[in-house]
Amino acid sequence: MGGKRVLSGQRPTGRLHLGNLEGALRNWVRLQDEYDCFFFVADWHALTTDFEKTSALKENIFEMVCDWLAVGIDPRKCTIFQQSRMPEHAELHLLFSMLVTVPRLERNPTVKEMVRDLGLEDKVSYGLLGYPVLQAADILIYRADYVPVGKDQLPHLELCREIARRFNRLYEPIFPEPEPLLTEHPHIPGIDGRKMSKSFGNAIFLTDSPDEIRAKVRKMFTDPRKVYMGDPGHPDECPVFALHSVYNSGEAGRIRETCQSGERGCVKCKEELAEALVEALRPIRERREEFAKSPGDIWRILKEGSERAREVASETMRMVRKAMRMDWG
Repeated sequence: MGGKRVLSGQRPTGRLHLGNLEGALRNWVRLQDEYDCFFFVADWHALTTDFEKTSALKENIFEMVCDWLAVGIDPRKCTIFQQSRMPEHAELHLLFSMLVTVPRLERNPTVKEMVRDLGLEDKVSYGLLGYPVLQAADILIYRADYVPVGKDQLPHLELCREIARRFNRLYEPIFPEPEPLLTEHPHIPGIDGRKMSKSFGNAIFLTDSPDEIRAKVRKMFTDPRKVYMGDPGHPDECPVFALHSVYNSGEAGRIRETCQSGERGCVKCKEELAEALVEALRPIRERREEFAKSPGDIWRILKEGSERAREVASETMRMVRKAMRMDWG
């Protein structure tokens, strides 16, 4: 574990899927061996779109952390903690909110996309609009050096850097300007060809049984221009081939060739993909079943990690109050 610090988190909206695995978690597993990593359950962020469903939060947190551990996130190598156990995040969010204008938040393209994708045009709350400010507090309270992000999250991180610069200029230079660790990952389509997402109902989950995986893959969209057996296929346009490229990479060349020549039928192609996914997810599913048997251990990991994280957050807030001449003693 290196000296530079990395901060990342996920909203607990339930079980995780292949898109989460390839888009974030595999990278986290690698980073925990290279950096001082803080990974957090962003349960306050979950309320920005699901504030009416708090009864599901506890189960969703448990399910997500089980998935984290099953893929190899190791609490002995990193700090795993829960956002809502950290009142310092809320305090810093409040102070940062004084430094950002409403028009600046309204220009954030990532929030606009979330509003569009979830159909929230008439339901944008103050909490959702201020989501990037809370995210800045999440990052800066640990004085993180790096944040692993995809390109779609760069606007959030740039606002975080703006807030750090403005605070440092107005008060004292406390905060580093965190740099992005751009995560290059394969495209993971859902079974309908769109981006894999729980909200689209097109996800293959890490916890799906072999039969559930096979049933979902049978329903997958394929190349719309390949109608009959013998028609030449266009694998680069096919969601099934996109998943073969990740989970059956050793056979991807052969699959591409036989698809393009027309020798390969879509039914056979889906059957092969389903079996490749079943085998790829088997060790994750088996480890997860073991973790799920001990819920007390999951909550202990979160409690102990939150205690470690709070030591850092509390020290940062002492520095912030001093810099703002608000350390009343």
